[in-house]
Amino acid sequence: MRDGQIFHGTAVMIESQGVLLIGKPGSGKSDLALRLIDRGAKLISDDVVKIIAGLVQPEMYAPEKIAGKLEIRNIGIADFAHIQSAPLCLCVQLDGDPERLPVKASVEEYAGFPIPKIVINAFEASAPIKVELALRKLTGHGAIDARI
Repeated sequence: MRDGQIFHGTAVMIESQGVLLIGKPGSGKSDLALRLIDRGAKLISDDVVKIIAGLVQPEMYAPEKIAGKLEIRNIGIADFAHIQSAPLCLCVQLDGDPERLPVKASVEEYAGFPIPKIVINAFEASAPIKVELALRKLTGHGAIDARI
């Protein structure tokens, strides 16, 4: 694997698109990932994510030692089916008190590529749905699932 940058966060793949969940410790990264996995997402990495420049966008990977592991607060570390990598398509900043309406479109740069970014509260019941909606709206990929 080529050299890349290490980020404190959790990464999942929804359909074929990677989502990076970032935030302070205890902000709900693993909790939100667990709920997204329950809705059909695939785990890439929990706690540490390696990001490298791909040909057309950044690629996210799990360090080998933690591949397939997800820390579940008050339960412990659990093994999950996982994928090796996915293209980074959306960054989700977890904040307990995000703005009601986005002030403007936000972009974060990863491995030299601009990536759309949203800010949500991970502990809201609607958080997984918001991630799925934002992914479809901001990347233009996929139809909105009938469950939403």
